Amino acid sequence: MNNELTRGPVMKTMLRFAVPMILGDLLQQCYNIADTLIVGRFLGADALAAVGSAFSLMTFLTSILLGLAMGSGTVFSIRYGERDYLGLKEGVLASFVLLGAVTLLLNAVIFAGIDWIIWVLRTPENLTEMMREYLAVIFAGMIGIFLYNFFASLLRSLGNSLVPLIFLAISACLNIVLDLWFVAGLGRGVAGAAEATVISQYVSGIGLALYTRIKFPEFLQKDKRVRLSLSRIREITSFSALTCMQQSIMNLGILAVQGLVNSFGVTIMAAFAAAVKIDAFAYLPVQDFGNAFSIFIAQNYGAKQTERIKQGIRAAVLTSVSFSLLISLGVFVFAGPLMALFIDGAEAEIIAEGVRYLRIEGSFYFMIGLLFLLYGLYRALGRPGMSVVLTVMSLGTRVALAYSLSALPGVGVVGIWWAVPIGWFLADALGIGYFAGRKKRLLGETA
Repeated sequence: MNNELTRGPVMKTMLRFAVPMILGDLLQQCYNIADTLIVGRFLGADALAAVGSAFSLMTFLTSILLGLAMGSGTVFSIRYGERDYLGLKEGVLASFVLLGAVTLLLNAVIFAGIDWIIWVLRTPENLTEMMREYLAVIFAGMIGIFLYNFFASLLRSLGNSLVPLIFLAISACLNIVLDLWFVAGLGRGVAGAAEATVISQYVSGIGLALYTRIKFPEFLQKDKRVRLSLSRIREITSFSALTCMQQSIMNLGILAVQGLVNSFGVTIMAAFAAAVKIDAFAYLPVQDFGNAFSIFIAQNYGAKQTERIKQGIRAAVLTSVSFSLLISLGVFVFAGPLMALFIDGAEAEIIAEGVRYLRIEGSFYFMIGLLFLLYGLYRALGRPGMSVVLTVMSLGTRVALAYSLSALPGVGVVGIWWAVPIGWFLADALGIGYFAGRKKRLLGETA
């Protein structure tokens, strides 16, 4: 079921590979969407605020594993494009050991520091117990997250993006059913929402691991030629560490903003908790398209298909910008009804603030679409450090402006919302300018 990304019509090949990834991550968002919607409807605004704040923290921590898996997937894709199958097997082993060790370390640190984490997030006192209850359960799912992301990155590097989608579809449906049962049926509160998510994460992680072991044994079976070598660990680390840093910085910036949002009280927290889910769901397709684009570029970079890379860049920019503009229009027009999915209509102040957030940020989705393409391009061309620079530019600007603008009289929380598109714009300008000035060198062309 693996697909060759170095042959065939560029646009068709890219979209055929990207669409299952997009659908898969949209389903993955259903984990958190279901939690937010069910918690908001059945447990109220306080529970919604607590779960929403915890979501930002969980996103930051899982971004470490996601970044490591994405970096590993880039190495897998390049080796696959080069037809270096021994190097691919050694990379798989090195990556599994690295991600497994990081997962265990994160689990230990997290469970030891839950109270400190709640304090850092400036959580209002009336929400601390609910947040502690939710976090104590949700973090138990990190091993499931590790398993899913590792094996999904391996399959996708081989051109197989369909199977991860299937396992996520099963898991997402299970999560919704369990959410309703545990929260609405058994009355288990926010802990029930977390339990539903954790069980579903293990279903997708273990299921995908078993599938890969059965269908692609050549990459996982014992082979006396394959050793855990220091050179392979360094190679995986050189790609994964910077990609992990990029993902972590991105979500650390969001976490810093979450702390600022929390300081404005429960109304703003609840509005942000709902709006950010809509926001993430809206631009997730272009984020995943950027990841699919990165794997496409990496395979062709390994195969030294320079012209195909150029064609891929042109097709990806056209697709991402066009889609983003359509989504922006939809979010702007339907911001109110979208917020009403998560918040009871009687909570007019919460809905109004969420609508304002969505209309400001949602008008500029094309800029974050371009930014995701730039992240993927530099990662695939062996320049993951540039992705980190762009992330620092985008998130650093966002955090600095959020804190400075929100402190101005007459601006307040709206300054936090406007900081986002400004950061996207500056990062896009830097990334496009860097590529334009070094295009031949980056693509390995002779002068």
